[in-house]
Amino acid sequence: MNDALDVAVRLLLVFAAFLVLPLVVGQTEHKVMAHMQGRLGPMYAGGFHGWAQLVADGVKFAQKEDVVPKDADRRVFQLAPAVALLPYLLVLVAIPVAPGSVGAVVDAGIFFVLAVMGVGVLGSLMAGWASANKFSLLGGLRTAAQLLAYELPMLLAAASVAMAAGTVSLTGVLDAFEWWWVPWQIVGALVFFVAGLAELQRPPFDMPVADSEIIFGAYTEYTGLRFALFLLAEYAGIVVLCGLTTVLFLGGWHGPWGADGLGWLWTLLKTAVLAFVVIWLRVSYPRLREDQLQKLAWTALVPLALAQIALTGIVKVAIS
Repeated sequence: MNDALDVAVRLLLVFAAFLVLPLVVGQTEHKVMAHMQGRLGPMYAGGFHGWAQLVADGVKFAQKEDVVPKDADRRVFQLAPAVALLPYLLVLVAIPVAPGSVGAVVDAGIFFVLAVMGVGVLGSLMAGWASANKFSLLGGLRTAAQLLAYELPMLLAAASVAMAAGTVSLTGVLDAFEWWWVPWQIVGALVFFVAGLAELQRPPFDMPVADSEIIFGAYTEYTGLRFALFLLAEYAGIVVLCGLTTVLFLGGWHGPWGADGLGWLWTLLKTAVLAFVVIWLRVSYPRLREDQLQKLAWTALVPLALAQIALTGIVKVAIS
C-alpha cells in the first residue's frame, strides 16, 4: 500500500509539473521577448508587468470556435493535438529531478526518452495530412524531413554520454557524473541542444510553421483549444529538452554545495537558464532556409557528434 501511495504521489507531482512548467515558460517568453524587442502589449495586460497576459491568452483560445474543415479526416484531425502533447508527459516521468525524486526509473532511460520524443512529431504529421490543406501538408512534410535530419545527431550526442557513464539509465548517468565531464562533453551538449530545438521546430528551425510562407504549416486549420494544445506541446517540449540537456551534460542535481537537500533546485535552475537560451535564440536569429537547415544537420552536427563519440572512446581507454 505504501508503495502504491508513493507511486501515486510521484505521478501526481509529475502531472502538476507538466501542467505548470510549460505555462511558466510561455509566460516567460512573453516577458523576455517584450523586453528584448520593446513590445508594449505583453507588459500591460492586467497591470503590473502584464501579469494577466497568460490568462488573457487562455480566455481567447477558450472563446474561439472549434472548427473542423469539411474535407478533413475528422478523427485524425481531432486526435493530432493529443498525440503531439502526451509524449512529453511520458518523458517527464522518466527525468530525474533530485536523488530519489523521479516518477519512474527506466533502465534504458536515454533510449526511452528519445524514442518517445520522436513520437510527439507524429502529431504534426497527422495534423498536416488530415487538414485537407496544401499548406498544412507541406508543413507536415517539412516536419518529417526535419525529424529525419536531426534525430541522428541527437541520438549520437546522447550515446557519447552513455559511453562515458557506462550506462543508458538517466539516474545512472547522474550517479557517474564528474565535473570534468562538462568541458569534455561540451560539443555533444551543443549538438544535442541544437538538434532538440530543430525537432521542436523552434526558431531559427521553424521552417515547418513558417507563417510568411505556409501560414503556420500543419496547424493552419486549427482554432481554439486544439491550437492551444499544440502551443502547450511546444512549451512542454522546451521543458523536456532543457531538462534532458541538464541531466545528460550539466550534472543534473549536482551543484556546488551538494545535492542532498538542494538537488531539485540545481536541476530547476539549470533547466531555467537553458529555457532562457531557447527564448533568446528565437528573438535573436532569423529563420533558416530549408536547404540551410538540412546542410547544418548533415555537414555539421553529424560529424561533430561522431567526433565527440571518438573523443569519448579515447578518453575512456586512456583512463581505464
